[in-house]
Amino acid sequence: MTNPATVAVVGTGRMGSAIAGTLSRAGFPIVLYNRTRPTAETVAQSTGGRVTGSPREAAAGANVVLSSLADDAAVMAAYSGSDGIAAGLREGAVAVDASTIDPATIRLIRPLVEARGASLLDAPVSGSVALVEQGKLTIMVGGEKAAFEVARPIFDALAARTFHLGDLGAGATVKLAVNALVHAINTALSEALVLAEKAGVDRALVYEVFMASGGCPIRSLQGERLPAPRVFPGCIQPGSGRQGSRLDTRPRRSSGSADETGFCQSGGGRRCHRCRTRRSRYERSSRSPAVIAFLL
Repeated sequence: MTNPATVAVVGTGRMGSAIAGTLSRAGFPIVLYNRTRPTAETVAQSTGGRVTGSPREAAAGANVVLSSLADDAAVMAAYSGSDGIAAGLREGAVAVDASTIDPATIRLIRPLVEARGASLLDAPVSGSVALVEQGKLTIMVGGEKAAFEVARPIFDALAARTFHLGDLGAGATVKLAVNALVHAINTALSEALVLAEKAGVDRALVYEVFMASGGCPIRSLQGERLPAPRVFPGCIQPGSGRQGSRLDTRPRRSSGSADETGFCQSGGGRRCHRCRTRRSRYERSSRSPAVIAFLL
């Protein structure tokens, strides 16, 4: 690419910083913003990116804005307001949100972006930090085809496969479907390990049998992220600093209501005290093996 687009990366956490590094190595000029400025400054040292003081300033200096943020509230805060991304977008720019959020949230952002004469894509990713660094993510994109083509060189730098899935919100929806599949497989693996262990068979050996068995989907789905077997005691604790299966299989909402995907967003208890969505025993049991966390 002769004249690569300048990319603003908003959110320089683990995924965002890896995205910035990969794009920088691919030759894209980088602009950076993070709510905690020293985090962005650390990324700037390795990427040569320019750190800005607000999402608006970052967007104003870029052709494409890529946000990678923790949850729906963070995305809404980053895009809205006088210092938000939308306020700084150039006419003709493309905003790409790579966060795992509710499809409804990305649609709420749309009028803010389009009022500036810019376009919006939802483009959540599947893959680890290591896969970002290798440019081997899978990216699921929703939005206008023309905007997708503008952002395609950026996707090509980050991903082994990129899918344009349809209208805005399609990417977010399919990401939730992928995470639901991963959750179901991890839950089945957890139950199968416990079944064998309760019958007196060594759990680590059973795990190796699963990995070697024909038709086993676990390794093909998880790839090189699958860890070596070890002790799997305890349950996944919310707030542990690692996304557990419940938190990572649905968009994050603070309301506690069941969203359009049918998933409940609040934590704890047999049923949500707000929407009364019944929880699976894997989500509430202290016996849920930590293998679920290892595999995500």
